Amino acid sequence: MDSNIHNFLVWLALPAVGLPAVFLVCLVSATLLPMGSEPALFAYIKLNPEMFWIAIFVATLGNTVGGMINWIMGYGAIHAHDKIRGPREHRLMGWFERLGPPALLLSWLPIVGDPLCAVAGWLKLPWLPCMIYMAIGKFLRYLTMTYFLMMVPDDFWIYLKNLFMTIFGAWFN
Repeated sequence: MDSNIHNFLVWLALPAVGLPAVFLVCLVSATLLPMGSEPALFAYIKLNPEMFWIAIFVATLGNTVGGMINWIMGYGAIHAHDKIRGPREHRLMGWFERLGPPALLLSWLPIVGDPLCAVAGWLKLPWLPCMIYMAIGKFLRYLTMTYFLMMVPDDFWIYLKNLFMTIFGAWFN
């Protein structure tokens, strides 16, 4: 069983497979679907430490593209909303309008980050500054999270693997 998991991880670690997988996981996790991209990125970098910067860039790109998909959905939603109900004042979004695109530096935050991107589209904030601020925030998150995860000793990850296999190993046999 361990050899099958190991072979699968080796296959995922190949740049031809792993980087597109990191991109796709990061893109999907940036949409409104609840999913974490950090484990996929960390696993890839742990298997290929020499690909650290490339993987961080690919993850940032995928997550930013996903954030821009949210921006586009918000932009389209306001047009549909205005056609159905007519334009209205959205009082709760006044603070976001005042902050403008720099508020998207917070797009990396769990739970609220992805909706922030959609709200930026809803408010028709300019797409290029939104994309730049999103990318900066997401890059800093991936860089920080991955750096600190790489500082954790390998013994801890081995302990977690053994614990996981003890608890869930019967399901994989």
